[in-house]
Order: sequence, then C-alpha cells, then structure tokens
Amino acid sequence: MYQDDIERMQHNVEQPPPTSSDGVQESIITVGQEEQVEQPQLERNKRKLATKFPLVDIPRNLLLAYQSLGVVYGDLSTSPLYVFNSIFVEKLPHYQTPETIFGAFSLIFWTITLIPLLKYVLIVLSADDNGEGGTFALYSLLCRHAKFNQLPNQQAADEELSTYKYGFAGQSTSSSGLKRFLEKHKKSRTILLIVVLLGACMVIGDGILTPAMSVISAISGIKAAAEHLSHGEVLVLSCLIMIGLFALQHFGTHRVGFLFAPVVIIWLITIFGIGLYNIIFWNPKIVHALSPHYIIKFFRETRKHGWISLGGVLLSVAGTEAMFADLGHFTSCSMRIAFSFLVYPCLVVQYMGQAAFLSKNLASIPDSFYNSIPDIVYWPVFVIATLASIVASQSIITATFSIVKQLNALGCFPRVKIVHTSKHVKGQIYIPEINWILMILTLSVAVGFQDTIFIGNAYGLACITSMFVTTFLTTLVMIFVWQRSIVLATCFLLFFWFIEGVYLSSAFTKFPQGGWISLVLAFVFLAVMFIWHYGTRKKYNFDLHNKVPLKWLLGMGPSLGIVRVPGIGLVYSELATGRICPRPYRMYRCIVRYGYKDIQRDDGDFEDLLIQSIAEFIQMEAVEPQLSSSETPSLDGRMAVISKKALQSTSTLIISEDFGMRDSIQSSKSLTLQSLRSAYADENPQIRRRQVRFQLPENPGMDPAVKDELRDLIQAKEAGVAYIMGHSYVKARRSSSFLKKFVVDIGYSFLRKNCRGPSVVLNIPQISLIEVGMIYHV
Repeated sequence: MYQDDIERMQHNVEQPPPTSSDGVQESIITVGQEEQVEQPQLERNKRKLATKFPLVDIPRNLLLAYQSLGVVYGDLSTSPLYVFNSIFVEKLPHYQTPETIFGAFSLIFWTITLIPLLKYVLIVLSADDNGEGGTFALYSLLCRHAKFNQLPNQQAADEELSTYKYGFAGQSTSSSGLKRFLEKHKKSRTILLIVVLLGACMVIGDGILTPAMSVISAISGIKAAAEHLSHGEVLVLSCLIMIGLFALQHFGTHRVGFLFAPVVIIWLITIFGIGLYNIIFWNPKIVHALSPHYIIKFFRETRKHGWISLGGVLLSVAGTEAMFADLGHFTSCSMRIAFSFLVYPCLVVQYMGQAAFLSKNLASIPDSFYNSIPDIVYWPVFVIATLASIVASQSIITATFSIVKQLNALGCFPRVKIVHTSKHVKGQIYIPEINWILMILTLSVAVGFQDTIFIGNAYGLACITSMFVTTFLTTLVMIFVWQRSIVLATCFLLFFWFIEGVYLSSAFTKFPQGGWISLVLAFVFLAVMFIWHYGTRKKYNFDLHNKVPLKWLLGMGPSLGIVRVPGIGLVYSELATGRICPRPYRMYRCIVRYGYKDIQRDDGDFEDLLIQSIAEFIQMEAVEPQLSSSETPSLDGRMAVISKKALQSTSTLIISEDFGMRDSIQSSKSLTLQSLRSAYADENPQIRRRQVRFQLPENPGMDPAVKDELRDLIQAKEAGVAYIMGHSYVKARRSSSFLKKFVVDIGYSFLRKNCRGPSVVLNIPQISLIEVGMIYHV
C-alpha cells in the first residue's frame, strides 16, 4: 500500500457495510485472506441481549420515544383536523346522515388499526437494515441476501463480517427457485430497482408536499379567527413559517425533537380529552361503530361515492410511511412505545368523539373539529392545534434525509454532504443541500397552488404509493431474509395489497385535481436517481473490463519499470475485485466499506488504522502463507477481515502518540512536501492532529522476512502518505444512441460536475491529494 509498497486501496460506498446489532457502525478493513477478528465476548453478549430484549434499555428507549413524538408523529397526530371534512364535504354532500357518520368512523378506525398498527408497528418495523428503515433499507437488506444489486462488488469475505447476514442458515426449495429466477434475469433486477426508486421518490415528494399543506392549513385557521387578514398576507406568513421550519433543521433531530415533542404531547392529550367528552356528552352509542359491520352499511348506502370518498379516509394514516423511514433516527422499540401507548389510543378516542358530535350536529361537518371543541377551551385548543399543524411536517423532512442518505450509500443519488447531528444515535443526520432544495420546492408548491385541496390530493397519492411499494419489499424480505414460507408471505402481500389497492384506486381518481403533482415530482427525482445509477454502473463496468492483467504486473518486476520513491500511495478504485501481487512487490489490496451509518471524520485515524491492519495481515500471512498466495485459484484471492480496534491493543507494532504537525513535517524526505505542509500548518494553526508513531517490538523469534516487510511499512509511513484518485469524465461512445448520449453526456455529466467530489466526501486532505485525469468511453 505504499509507493514503495502499494497495489490499491478502495473506498467502496456501493454496498452498505455491516452494522452491529445495536445500530452502531462497525468499521472494517479487508486485507488479503479470510479471517474474522472477533469482538470481545462481553460486548457481543450485551449486543445480543439488546437485540433480543430491547426493553432492557428502558431509559434510553423512553427518551427516544419522547423525541419521536416531536419528529415522527406530528403529521399522523394532526389528521383529525381535516379527515371528516375531506370525506363528506366534496365527496358525500348528499349522504350526511348519522349512519354514514358511523360508517366513516368505522372505516377510519380499521384503517388506523390495520395499516399503522398491524402492518407497520408489528411487522414492517422489524424489517430494518440494522436499525435503518425505509424502502432503500429494505432493498439494501435484500441485496445482501441475494444478488439483486446491479454492481457485482460483493466479496467472499463479506459473508464473514458480523451482522452482514442474519436469519436462518437454510433456505426452502420454493424460495431458492424464486431467488434464482430474480438473480438470473437482469430485467427483473432492473424492475425491482425502479420500483424501489419510485417508492423513495414518493417519500421525497411527501417531503415537499407535507410542509406546504400543514402550514397553509394552520395559517388558514388563523384567518378564520382574524378575518381582516387577506389571502396574500396569509400566504406570505405561511412562507415565512416554512422558511423558519427548514432553518431549524441544522440543529439536528435531537434538539428539534426536544423542542417539538411537548407540542405534540399536549396536542395528543388535548384531543383525547375532547374526544372523551364528546363521546360521553353527545352519543355514547358510537362505540358500536367499532364493528366492521358499519363499513358494509356505509358502502351499501353510498356505493360509488363512498369509494371516491376513501381519499379522505386515507388522510387519517398520512405520515405512516415516515414512521418507517425515520427509524434510523430512533429505535423500533421507542417508536412502538410512542405509537401503541399514546398516539394510537388518542387518535381513536378523538375520531370516535368527533363522530359522536357530528352524528348529532350534521350541519357542523364542514368545520367538524373546531365545532366539536367546547366553548370554554376553544381558544387554547386553537393555539395548540395551530402549533401542532406547523410541527406536523417535521416527520417527512427527517424521513427525506434518511432516504437520501441510503440512496447515496447505494450509488443511486449524487454525492451530498451528510452531517451526523448526534453522538449517540448514528442515524440522526442533516443534509444541507437536500434541506434547501426541499425548502425551494415547498415554497414553489405553496405559492403556485395555494389550495390545500389540490395539495392534499397529491399528498394522498404519494403516501399510498409508498405504502404499496413497502408492502411488496417487505414480502421479499419475509421470503429471502426471514426465510418464511412463500404461502405466508403471499397472504401478507395479498391482504395488504387489497386494502391499499382500494385506496390507491380511489386516490387516482383525483389525478386531474392535483394528484398529478406527486407524479411529476416523483418523475423528476426518479430521473435524477436512475441517470446517476446508470452512469455509475457504466463506469464501474468499464473499470471491471479494463483492469491491468496480473501477468503484465508480474512481467514488469517489483519495481514496475519505474523509479519508486519512499512513502505510501493510496490508489483509490471503485472495484472490489483484483489479484494480489507477491510479497516482494509490496502491493496490497484493501477494501474499506463505508455505509450509511458511518461518520467519516478528517481526524487522521484512517491512516493509522490502515497501517495497523496491514501489519496484522503481514503477521497472519506469515503464519498461513498459502491462504494469501497469488497462485490462489480464487479470482479475488483470500481476504482477511480485520475489525477496528484501539491502536494500543496491537501486539504487532509499538505505538506512541503526540499532537501537532511539526514532527510530521520534518519526517518527510521531500523538501517540496515539507514546505507545502509547513505552509498548510501556518495557515491552519487551529489544527492539531494526533500523530501516531509505529516501532518494531524487540522479538527475536520474528521471521526475518516479516521483520523486513514491517520495517519497510513503518519507514514508508514516516516518509508520508499520498492519496491518488482519478478525476474522471464519462462520455458515451460515438456509436451510442441519442438517448444514451443525452443521459451520459448531458445528464450524468451535469450531476457529476454539480455534486460533491469523492475527495471531499471521503475527507481526504487536499495537501496530500493527487488527481489523475481520465476519460471513460462507455
């Protein structure tokens, strides 16, 4: 790995790396053979216990449950403000009777029970990718259990990584046949990717529509109380609030959750009390509507109009998909606690109370929620409702951050800056570029349409489409990851697809009245994702088929036909395959996997960890030389999986530490490099890197060849480290079709030029960076 001694080093961001059971990323470096460095027994036991019995960490889960109320459940909790109005005012103006009110409540109750509670809380939240949720987390999970990925970058050593796989060891014959079919046909894998991208795009579309709808709805309530406000003034005030909401995001999920959680909790307790009062005071017989028999009576009376009105019922579960997408910000246990013990009972009682009130006051349907509030508490509830409506959009904003992070890690979205905002919960992130893009698009939708009915129709279609995709992917997880029978998985698919299909068909009837907005937004983001993934895949395949042959390297000898200077050179490549040269060449292939839970810091630890890992590999190679021989028949060679450990724990090298840059400057043998580093230190006096020095231990029994190789490694490290990366340009061949030229030469090139560079994303020090211009004709 050094310029005196290097083959290649790779930062591979395509395949998400394994994460430990408690959701903390386990950094790993793979070098030369196949052996798993085990974690301490006590740590493994603690993680297993936390996985099987999550309630053992009750204080942490209760704290996260509290924060989740302010981040995840605001949208779902404010749905009583407009659901009954959406069902009856436009769709059922001639069916406003006590019987249809009872039927509408029964529909709402069973929808909330079956979709958020049964499907998501009890089933889908268990299908996490080591703590991460959302459609792309499901896709990532599937790609590690079957060859569904478009890039062939899996390694045999990956199977040995802790928690890379989980589930049953065996596989049923029926599921194996389905797996072989999907792996064999490229079109099926492409269709699967497009479906996943569509689900992700709909969630991002929600992130644009929800703030506009919730804030405008809240401010419209203020207009009802202050009639002197004009429509333009209401719109300006709504836009200012939306700007403030997005400006708060850089504080992180932790702080935003603590700020918003009291608002949502007070709101839930308030609507529970109002609902209970209305049940007792107006119509206690509403409890009979819990029976699904009233749903049959509802459709028997309303027929086609009742089916069209399901778009309004759908709004009662709007925000449910954000529950799963936000999973990385919290834990499944904390979200189950918050929904099951507070959100769900409060919503059921509120809807029941509102239905009891409307069954005796049919004229109040157009403004059902506010009319059902007792006069004595009207204004306090009005203020709380306005604040809760503003908070409601937080869930989908954080969900969008999580989705984009996963897309980025899987090579389906341009590189963006990901800021980890919590030291304790790795999934809590903030993405500046996405935050401001969402704000601009949200303001555009709000100013362009100014009508919550149009925005609500688009919002409902986006929500139910993402739910539909999640059901399909969860079914695949049941088959390939959980190893359940295909019959059971098919029953799950058909049951929830029937329910969601009915809602989806109803939502599509509103396509001309605003539903097209969500499809347009989804198409734009889908185009960006697919173009980026297509270009990335073409570039990867070009590298794969134009690798330097091993025989050519061996024919040039250890010097490679050039004058090799002292030092370490890290040659970056996106390939996860390649052959390893013999020991005299001093060339190593290291695969470093970064996933969407990794925090990439510019703290200098990477170089030290890499040197220690290579030193450990050299020792292992001496013990079992046949496993790392270049004559190994495996295409990739045998690889050793080396986990991240404290530097002091190594027995191969003696380590000493100090802080500062001057020693490192003087240690370099290059006068030019010394002067550059000295100038950099003068310009950045605040930077004080931790310097690690390696020394060989006094071990008379050490193999002389191993000792020489370790000495060369240490001397190369002292001479300095250079990072060598390709500055590539991807061009379509002249014989390519017009569509391919447009996608590659215009679309992909534009995205590459306007996203963050690889060196910036990987926090490579610019003073040590060497970029080599390359042109790819794909």
